[in-house]
Amino acid sequence: MEVSFAIPDDLAACQALIAEMAKTIDEQQQSVTRLTQQLEERDLRINHLLQAAYGKRSERYLGHPDQLRIDFGDTPGAADAAEGLKDAIEESEPIVITYTRCPRRPKKTRNEQLPEHLPRYEVVVEAPDDVKHCEQHGERQLIGHDRVETLEFERPKLRVRVTLFPKYACVNQPDCGLKQPPRPAGLVEGNRYDTSIAAEIITAKYGYHLPIYRQQDWFGSSGWTPARSTLLNILRASAGVLEPFAQYLQNEVLCSGLVGTDDTRVTLLLPPEIAAAVAGDPKSERIHEVLTKAREKGRSSVNARMWAYRSLTVPINVFDFTVSRQREGPDEFLLGNNFTGTIMADCYSGYQGIPLRSDARIERAACVAHARRKVFDARETYPLESTVLLAMFQELYDIEDRAKRFTAEQRQELRRQESLPVWDRMREWLDSPAAQAVLPKSSFGESLGYLNNQWEALQVYLNDGRLPIDNNDVEQLMKQIAVGRKNWLFIGSVEAGERAADLITIMSSALRNDLDAWYYIKDVLDQLLAGSTDYESLRPDNWKAAHPEHVRTYRVEERRDRADAKQARRARQRASK
Repeated sequence: MEVSFAIPDDLAACQALIAEMAKTIDEQQQSVTRLTQQLEERDLRINHLLQAAYGKRSERYLGHPDQLRIDFGDTPGAADAAEGLKDAIEESEPIVITYTRCPRRPKKTRNEQLPEHLPRYEVVVEAPDDVKHCEQHGERQLIGHDRVETLEFERPKLRVRVTLFPKYACVNQPDCGLKQPPRPAGLVEGNRYDTSIAAEIITAKYGYHLPIYRQQDWFGSSGWTPARSTLLNILRASAGVLEPFAQYLQNEVLCSGLVGTDDTRVTLLLPPEIAAAVAGDPKSERIHEVLTKAREKGRSSVNARMWAYRSLTVPINVFDFTVSRQREGPDEFLLGNNFTGTIMADCYSGYQGIPLRSDARIERAACVAHARRKVFDARETYPLESTVLLAMFQELYDIEDRAKRFTAEQRQELRRQESLPVWDRMREWLDSPAAQAVLPKSSFGESLGYLNNQWEALQVYLNDGRLPIDNNDVEQLMKQIAVGRKNWLFIGSVEAGERAADLITIMSSALRNDLDAWYYIKDVLDQLLAGSTDYESLRPDNWKAAHPEHVRTYRVEERRDRADAKQARRARQRASK
């Protein structure tokens, strides 16, 4: 099909027509570019979802020596850079020559022997007559036994302790009354349940993530089938006893000066009746507002939040519960308790405004892993450009790997000498034409925007050797909530959420110190019920030093072996470059 165009005769009209056609073509090209970008972003999003669902979760990146290089042309700057690279290679040769490879740690042989501290009993196998007697020589003589040890499992046993309290009276003097020794305080009225039962309930729910209805079966298999309300009453009573100690741990974290924080979602069921707000209490007013709005929308639950605050100087983790993710959560915990120091957190707006709302009393350090992750996830759209940034991030983490066993002062000095120049080179690249040519709305452009917006916060760790480079340890704490959330599913009330935060605080701190949580929680309950207020001796790290027999040493060894293997692997990678 032929298409005819009416071409005007005069020159001005022709020029106008050509200009209009050029404009149309330009608009169509821009439209094609936008559609192409949208298709690439869609494909990237699909690949990202497939990777999240079925692929490996590792963000490990290894720069290859044969990877493509960006051609900067024959500009004077490129020539200077090439000359500088040549000088750097020549300077590095003596270091490479004198490098000695660290010998690999010999693999430990597995000890198949059963633990010596376990109780043992002997069973002598009765030999049949044809073994005891010989047809030619008569009765055989017993010369010994072959010893075979077999581990057995016996279900937990429950027993009832009957405590007899003597009663004394004066003979023939009824007016004098009876006298008895004082009765110790118990968790519930009548002291029907020992702290060992409470420790088992707490450890099972928040350590092994067993909801109450499964614990009912657990105890039932041992011969006692409690009502679920009974288990909840014991849990509630225990939380009341432990609340002052949880508050003490919170104060210890707030006084530490360096805190990493993160949050995750938990489902909170709406109560049948919403309590009125307490006048002048911002927290009560916020709870009433959130629950009332949810009720008006006909919802049966709300997305509440569990916040983690991990001290970077004392081995304590603290959790806090709020009914929403509004900034009132970290504001109340940090600003309301006059925290002074540095927090390491992501770029959530509630965190970003804390330095301003605290009158610069609090400084925020951004997580380098977040920035790197955004570049890593967008590497398919701009593979060459992302390779440059990922290589720089790898340098930063290699430096941190070498500094793990340094003191805080040594680590800060190493960062000043080696990490700061890497950040300077990254800044030069972000300001270069290659970075400016990246489409700002592409996923890689958004990762560059994140780097630029968080630039100062990302480098806060350089000025304090106690700060880690990222917030990964705090993010891993969210697994303690996420795994439990898949089992107990929801929180029944605001009060239950606050109790759960206190109990998870104690459980998480015990696990952080590699303690046998059951023994630790039972001893804490026993001492608190006895009237002790020596919270310092009950702090997990201090209790650990006083009770080495209840430390899970295998966890310490596993963590050390993994760290040694990772450090050796990184050393080999550095040597091979």
